[in-house]
Amino acid sequence: MDKPFIRNHQYNLIKKQADLLRNACNTVSDRKVVDAVRYSVQLKINEALPDLSELQKQMLEKISTLNTAREFQYYMLSLEPYLAEFEHVTDKHIKKLFPKIKKLKVPDLAAIDYRYVTYLGWTDIATNKLFLVYHLSGQLIGVEGRYTPVNKKSICFLCNRHEEVALFSAITKSKPVNASPDYYKALGNYMCVNSDTCNKNITDVSALEKFIYDVCEAP
Repeated sequence: MDKPFIRNHQYNLIKKQADLLRNACNTVSDRKVVDAVRYSVQLKINEALPDLSELQKQMLEKISTLNTAREFQYYMLSLEPYLAEFEHVTDKHIKKLFPKIKKLKVPDLAAIDYRYVTYLGWTDIATNKLFLVYHLSGQLIGVEGRYTPVNKKSICFLCNRHEEVALFSAITKSKPVNASPDYYKALGNYMCVNSDTCNKNITDVSALEKFIYDVCEAP
């Protein structure tokens, strides 16, 4: 059995492409159109997972042979054993990331299914803060910022889906040369209110990693 190699956001992308192809198989009568969708789906999956072994490629390429809803369901289930878990963290790990927060409220880590996690995110309503934890360049990084509910749906900058969002703004650690001691710059974006929903939607980590780099000057 091959070791897990599919990250959560990649699994979400595969599922999205599988849904597109399943819908085409169910609703389009023109075989050439369906074949074009099959080709496009396979291409996007290959682009999202470029560094695969031959066996791993063969496993994912089975999507191009599927036709029925049951076949698509079994295909997605067959991939679950190959989901690479978000590296487990402890309360101690998280508290070290946010040393200035003396009474940091940490989520119930034991209740998390790490297979379906791209980033850990949670809010502290009492302080109107949102906390985000992510593995980047082999390092565990934490970002905190102000969390302002806006009571509306909009496009989340992380998962690019239309969901209930809040304005998440974080102060960057970088300062221009000769900046005054009072200088600060905040980066703000609309982000899913529910991080679990965001983790189910996210198909690309580019925006997440750029945001962390911009805020933290990550290595």
